[in-house]
Formats: sequence, structure tokens, C-alpha cells
Amino acid sequence: MPFPRSAGVLLHPTSLPGGLGVGDLGESAHRFVDFLHAAGMGLWQVLPLGPTSGANSPYQSLSSFAGNPLLISLDALAASGLLRPADLQTALFAEDRADYVRATAVKEKLLRKAFETFASGRGDKALPEEQSRFRRDQAGWLDDFALFVALRARFGGRAWFDWPDADLAARKPAALAKARKELERDIVADCVSSSDAFAQMLWDLNGKIAVGFGIERVTVTAR
Repeated sequence: MPFPRSAGVLLHPTSLPGGLGVGDLGESAHRFVDFLHAAGMGLWQVLPLGPTSGANSPYQSLSSFAGNPLLISLDALAASGLLRPADLQTALFAEDRADYVRATAVKEKLLRKAFETFASGRGDKALPEEQSRFRRDQAGWLDDFALFVALRARFGGRAWFDWPDADLAARKPAALAKARKELERDIVADCVSSSDAFAQMLWDLNGKIAVGFGIERVTVTAR
């Protein structure tokens, strides 16, 4: 079966310029799509986009469904009223290299601040409905993943089989219920800030631009 010839570029969004320490799905992704279109490219091949563990490899993801919070554009959150422009000036990063460690620390702090703004009812008035719909649509995995993220943070990033509470590691219902109650706000924050509609909406927006230019995204899931 013949296929038309086409050309493209493999680039993980964290390799885009801009952002805080690593690239994201904000303005730099828009500019990259413009570049692809101008260059006559038909494919943008990306690596897995899930949240990574300590090695920051896209092939070492904590979830098959969640988005990597490092890909959330803080500029977009500021435009939605969840952050102030001054918040984005909290750290300076080298422009010629990625800095995953500092980027993760800074971004986690700012995403939590964005969540607190969201939880207080401030920011773009459309966001609560978007978030509610996202949680309903993704109920099959999101709450459990958010609980896992909150517990992983509580236990210093250790693997689940090294957690000091064996009942949690074994997913005993009573232990899980107790943890959900104790970590309720962290769980909601993870749903909103770490794996939620913000990254999804930004990625969908880039998808609409790419489709309009005739550029197809391809996600690499295996080497």
C-alpha cells in the first residue's frame, strides 16, 4: 500500500526553549508549530508526555494517563488569573540547558499557588467547569493517581513497595480511606495542578493549531 512522502521532527516539548528550566506547551510550542509549517513539515513526533520519576526520562513514567506537570505553561496560568506575572520572575535559569531539578521545585511551588488561587474561586470563571468535567471524564484513574502522588510525596518519593505503611502499599481499604481523608487537599491539588485539565487544554489547543496547518502529532511509546 503506497504512502505519501512526508517529513517531520522528533522533539519532546521539554526541549523547547523558554519556560522555567525546561520547555512546556505554551508559547514556545506555538512557535514550533509555526516553524514546522513554514519548513513544510508534516509530522511532530513527540516522546511520552507522562509525569516522570527521578531520572526524568519520558520512558519512566508514573502514569499511562496523566500529563507531566512540567509541561504546563505558567504563562497560560497567569493569563487565566491563577498566577501573577511577578510570580514568573521568581527564578532565573540558564537559557542553553535544561534544569529538571530546579524546574521541578519551582514549578511545583507555583502550581500549588495556582491551585490555591483556583480553590479560592479566583481566576478564569470557566476553569471550575472545565476541571469538574475533566474529573468526571477521567474518574477511572485520576483520583487513585492523585492519592498515589500525595502518598509518594509524603514518603519522600520512595517506591510504593518501600513505603513504611504496609497497609497502604497493599491497598488495604481502611488505610486508603484514612489517607484520602488526611491528604484530601493535596489530592485535590494534584487533580487540578499535576495531571489535570490545564495540561490537557493546552495540548488540545496546540493540536488544533497543528491540525489547521496540516501537521500531525505522533507520540512515541516504544524505542
